Amino acid sequence: MPTRLNPYLNFQGNAREAMTFYRDVFGGELTLSTFGEFQMNEDPAQADNIMHGELVTTDGLSLMGADVMEGMEYTRGTDFSVSLSGDDDSELRGYWDGLAEGATIVEPLVAAPWGDTFGMLVDRYGVSWLVNIAGSGADTGGMEG
Repeated sequence: MPTRLNPYLNFQGNAREAMTFYRDVFGGELTLSTFGEFQMNEDPAQADNIMHGELVTTDGLSLMGADVMEGMEYTRGTDFSVSLSGDDDSELRGYWDGLAEGATIVEPLVAAPWGDTFGMLVDRYGVSWLVNIAGSGADTGGMEG
């Protein structure tokens, strides 16, 4: 799979609604995974919130989104990141290393519950980045992010 660069939107409890709206606007296939599916949130009231959503259109558009976890900062208007995802480990680690210079590491680039390697950082210019390296043989349909 080639490396992709795409927007990643954050929502406060309404990611399912928003991502469904974008699917209705742009068409394509929408996949959604909840926090509960991956035991990523201890609050049962948030188990159905979206941990990762991905919309891919037949024209090649890709839009990802998720609900922020309880306790994480959410500021409307700055609620987006740029996502780099693919299966070329050395390429994506190189991007990570470059972006990490002078950055604030939010989540280190480590093995994730869905079988990929994932990390989050805010670069020296204040831009939020997500890097996801597909695991060997991993099915990344819906868990790139």
